[in-house]
Parts: sequence; structure tokens; C-alpha cells
Amino acid sequence: MRKILKFTGYTAVVLALVIGAAVFYVSKFLPNVGKAPDLKVFLTTDKVERGRYLANSVALCMDCHSTRDWGFYAGPPKSGTLGVGGEYFSPEMGIPGHVYSRNITPFRLKDWTDGEIYRAITTGVSKDGSALFPLMPYKYYGQMDPEDINCIIAYLRTLEPIASENKETKLDFPVSLLVNMEPQKANPTKLPKQSDTLAYGRYMVNAAGCVECHSPVDKQAKIIAGKEFSGGRAFPMPGGLLTTPNITQDKETGIGGWDANMFVQRFKMYADTGYRAPAVKPTDFNTIMPWMMYAHMTETDLRAMYAYLKTVKPIQNKIEKFKPKNDVAMR
Repeated sequence: MRKILKFTGYTAVVLALVIGAAVFYVSKFLPNVGKAPDLKVFLTTDKVERGRYLANSVALCMDCHSTRDWGFYAGPPKSGTLGVGGEYFSPEMGIPGHVYSRNITPFRLKDWTDGEIYRAITTGVSKDGSALFPLMPYKYYGQMDPEDINCIIAYLRTLEPIASENKETKLDFPVSLLVNMEPQKANPTKLPKQSDTLAYGRYMVNAAGCVECHSPVDKQAKIIAGKEFSGGRAFPMPGGLLTTPNITQDKETGIGGWDANMFVQRFKMYADTGYRAPAVKPTDFNTIMPWMMYAHMTETDLRAMYAYLKTVKPIQNKIEKFKPKNDVAMR
């Protein structure tokens, strides 16, 4: 019995040392993606305009880093708030802590080098070397063409400087430690030619982060392998539980019955000059899908995205898009 107890105690000590070493390594030596590149982005008109398009209509930097008006359908950004940050992502939304988007106007980025901004966007490592919470889709941005990222940086440099004292993100333990393992080195790809429709569409679907919301996730918020684009990710809203739709080619539960024109029109209906986002009450149906921003993608880009989605494996997954709050509470 003494030998058993001695062995058990020895095992416990070894285990504690291993855990302690792992914690020390993760907290002191991660993230490790290398130094910020020595980079200088020139603010040419073409770069700024390309960056404006990407940041507002494709990669949607301005979706999270502005103040969205949830008093209207799809939460369009409030005028005069582009880049100010401060959007709150709460535990009620499934966030392990309290996350606030950062101010990315020149007010906050004036002391950042272009290389530090590039590293943050593509790897998830901030100026001070700390890890950014992966609500920021840097793993997708890290696969974009470096020139596209440079264009976004050029555009950010032209934003109106807006002073704000946003709250600091505070993550729950152990996520506050594990987040250091999320950043990874960028794996950039070259922007395909538009004539290569499928490759170009795949690039744009990645840049827009479609798979992130339109896929089911496990308890660690990781996309379930083999279920990509099949919908099913849930987002608590004031009025109830929103579940993202299936956008695979399944004809019964996805968009297999759509053609390219229907796909494009679904976006472009919100770009009509006469369209105004309707007001909604907190108890009404609303969506996190930033329709008013995606609506300004070019038709060429939308058609290429549809062409790529046509190649995605059809998955049957019937989605109940919205459950009113009272109904959710009863379940």
C-alpha cells in the first residue's frame, strides 16, 4: 500500500510539473509568429479604393470595428463610426468572456507600423505581441494576397481619426491562456485572375469568411470537419435564437435550387438605392448577416462565389432559422 501511495504521489508531482511547464510555455512563449514585417504601404488611389471595397463589402473589417445599429434590420453601421470599434460580444452570445472590438482608425493606429498592422490582420498578434481573440477572422485573412492586405492597410490610414476609450477585452480562464495558441503564421495566396472563376470564387469566399458562420461548431467553437457550409451555427439575438442557413447545394435544405441570378439578387436587393433597412424591435426577428455591406460586392465577385459554392459537397441539414425567445425558453 505504501508503494502504491508513493507511486501515486510521484505521479501527481510529475503531472503537476508537466502542467506547470505547459502553462509557463503557453503564457511566456506563445504566440510565436515571428516579428512584424518591415513594410511600408504607399497610399495610392488604387490601393485605397481596393482597400475600401474589401474592408466594407468583402472582408468586412467595418462590420465589427464600427457601431452597428441594431434598431434596424441586419444592424447597419451607424454613420460616422467607421473604425471606431467598441462593439461588445458578450457571454450571452457564447463568448468565453467579454470581447470588445478595437479602434482601428488613425487615432489608435498612428503609432503602429504598417508591418504591425499586417501581422495583426493576418496572424492575430497585436502590436504588443499579445494574441487577438479569434472572433477576428485572421486565419482567413492570412490566406489572402498580401497586396490585398496592403490595400486594406492603406484604406485604414485614410479613415477619420475618431477618439474613443473602448473597454478592454477580458477572457475567462482557461481561454485567457489558451488564446495564445490560436495565432499562426500567415499562409498567403495570390489573388487569382477573375477569368479563373472557381479559383477566384474560392478566394472571395475565404476573404468573406462565409464558412465561419455557415458551419456548425463544437463546444470549443471549432468548425466540425465535413460539415462546412451546411449551416447550423447558433447566435443568440435579443428576440430569440438565430441559426445560420445551409448554403451547400442540397436541394431540399440548402441552396441547390438557386441559380446564379437568384444568388446575386439575394444580395443586390439591399443595394437598391430605394432600399432602407426597416426598424426592428428587440423582440423582432433580426440577423447578424451584414446584408447592407455585402450588398455592395460586385456582381462579378458574387457570381464567382456562387460558382465556387456550386462545387461544395451537398449536405442535408434542415435548419430552423429563428426560434422566438419565449419558444427558446420553453425548450
